[in-house]
Amino acid sequence: MPHNDRTPLAHRIQTHVFSTLLFITLALFSAFSHAAEQPADADQQKASYTALADILQDDKARAELISHLREAAKTQTAEPAPAAEKSEPKPEQLSLIDELVDTTQSTVAQLRQRVEKLKDTIDSGPQHSFRADRFFTALGYFLLTVAVTFALFHLIRKLVSPLYVRLGRWGNNARLKQAHWYQLPASILGAFVIDLIILLLTVAAGNLFTQYMNGGSALIARQQALFLSAFAVIEFFKAVLRLIFAPGFSYLRPFPLTDMTARYWNTRLAWVSGLIGYALMVGVPVVATQINYTTAAVVNFVVMLGLTIYASWLILHNRRTIHREFNLLAERSMAFFSVILRALGHVWHLLAVSYFVVLFFLSQFDFAGSLRFMMTATVKSLVVIALGALISGLLSRWISRRITLPDDVNRRYPLLQKRINSYIPAGLKIIRVLVVLSVTLFLLDAWHIFNLNKWFMTESGEKVISGLGHILFILCFAIVGWTLLASMIEHRLGQELTNGARPSARERTLLTLFRNVLAIVICTITVMIMLSQIGLNIAPLLAGAGALGLAVSFGAQTLVKDVITGIFIQFENGMNTGEYVTVMGITGTVESMTIRSIGLRDIYGVFHIVPYSSITTLSNYEREFGVYRASYNVSRDEDVDKANDVLRLAVEELQQDEKIKPLLLGEPTFQGVVGLGDQFFTIRVLVRTRALEQWTVQYALDRLVKIHFEKAGMVMPRQAVQIYKDEGDAGGGGTLPVRAEL
Repeated sequence: MPHNDRTPLAHRIQTHVFSTLLFITLALFSAFSHAAEQPADADQQKASYTALADILQDDKARAELISHLREAAKTQTAEPAPAAEKSEPKPEQLSLIDELVDTTQSTVAQLRQRVEKLKDTIDSGPQHSFRADRFFTALGYFLLTVAVTFALFHLIRKLVSPLYVRLGRWGNNARLKQAHWYQLPASILGAFVIDLIILLLTVAAGNLFTQYMNGGSALIARQQALFLSAFAVIEFFKAVLRLIFAPGFSYLRPFPLTDMTARYWNTRLAWVSGLIGYALMVGVPVVATQINYTTAAVVNFVVMLGLTIYASWLILHNRRTIHREFNLLAERSMAFFSVILRALGHVWHLLAVSYFVVLFFLSQFDFAGSLRFMMTATVKSLVVIALGALISGLLSRWISRRITLPDDVNRRYPLLQKRINSYIPAGLKIIRVLVVLSVTLFLLDAWHIFNLNKWFMTESGEKVISGLGHILFILCFAIVGWTLLASMIEHRLGQELTNGARPSARERTLLTLFRNVLAIVICTITVMIMLSQIGLNIAPLLAGAGALGLAVSFGAQTLVKDVITGIFIQFENGMNTGEYVTVMGITGTVESMTIRSIGLRDIYGVFHIVPYSSITTLSNYEREFGVYRASYNVSRDEDVDKANDVLRLAVEELQQDEKIKPLLLGEPTFQGVVGLGDQFFTIRVLVRTRALEQWTVQYALDRLVKIHFEKAGMVMPRQAVQIYKDEGDAGGGGTLPVRAEL
């Protein structure tokens, strides 16, 4: 009753009702809150009881009271909880058992609500009396629509069947590797598109037919529309089945199945899907319209129970066969798909049975909506899995491939090709894992287990997506930066200048050390930034790293000494890789230099590691030049000037030798006689050579000196002894010295 039209009686009734409700509320609150409190005033109770009796005695007032109570009940259910309940403290964090209990209670409550809603729908549904004339008239138009629709559909498919054959042959050429690789997937998708076009043409023709063939009845037109909707949904699902199995055209089959297996599963799945679809989307609504909701619910229960039992039997009956097919397919697939297929072969029957069980229970609460939900979720799942498999397959093929750079690039950047062929496969594997995770999330979203769109809008979803994107960007940026910088350093290390000279040993050593330090710095910074992106506070890590470094500096003084000594050796250019040195009594070639030690290879092939802190004396044979101090002993009986002249001739011939001449630096220095002994005197000449070439010059000069001395008849000193012979009496009065050469 409108507010402005209230009568005095209605106003009085409302006043008494409010008084009574207020009294009852206060009484209940008092009973539960204060059990020892005194009851309300007796006069007030009598007045309330009298008002309630007057209201119940009057029929009109009683009706008003009932109406008002119903409205109050509806309003109170929509009102928020009382302030006392709001102020009730809630636990900050529930235990796992509490969460399981709450989830179970919520599920049971939702199930109870669905059951009550289904009961209310059945009870409140219109009850129709069966009229044979109306039923058979509608049935005639309905069957005519069914016959025309199916006839037109199969006629169009028959007409375009040669096109399927041509697409199959075109795709078969690609299968035999006689054409481009994209022909096979293009032919399969082309056949699917043709199926969809035929379906659209058939549905459009069916709608045009029903506009003129409905007998002028809105009920018949509605039933025809129900059939066409069910026909579109079911035939679309059958088109998906034909896309997978291709029973009539083996060339268009994307999976290696035999013709018998493809026909077997295509026929049975098409029959089950058609029976479920037409029963839920056409049969049950027609029974509900023509008879009543109770009969429709019974028909729905019987049909779905029978189909669920049959589908479960069909799945379990073929469980081992399909398991074997999955294993065979896994053996022919790549390693990544092989693991997934083998795992799917063990659980596929459980997933399939669960699918039909869920469909059975959902169909009991929503006749047509459940099938629509299952079909939509199924199609979404197939599309997501197909796209995921396609992308993962392409990534797997790219992972196994190797990139070959031109010879000129390999010559300038020796390790660039190796780095690219190590980074790209690793990056593609990461992307493949992300594809699998994305497919899993989309599958959960398709079945309404996880709301992906809602999660994207939440703070945690945005944080995860943005953090993941930032991590990938940082990782790619670090890898690209390291590759470019390392390639530039290696290009400089292997570069030959225009004059044919190469970078100095000092430059090569410093660049190598800088490359190692750069790798450590880039890795450390990248890890720190990635940790900050996933929500970790890196300030304590930096502080801890500083404290750790201080502790290491005190606890590992030798290591710090090695590093500092190595830095000073590099600044002083004491030695470089490839140079011939003597360190700690070990003579050899420097093969490696790190921030802590050097590696030496001696003439016997032994590799020595010498820490920088152990180096007290360093001898480097490759600094600017070398000197050969040639000293020769000549018999004291020879002429000194002649010996010097012969030596000069030998040195001059050495200077004319084309092999030795490039090794000499400057003019030799003749020092003359530098030593005088009992049997010989020593002459010396100093020859300056290129670094590490003094031994080559020594071998050549010694050979020439021997040759020239022999030509000049000069004698090298020989060891001499004196023998004393006693020719007299035992007294030894006559002793003669005898000189002999050995």
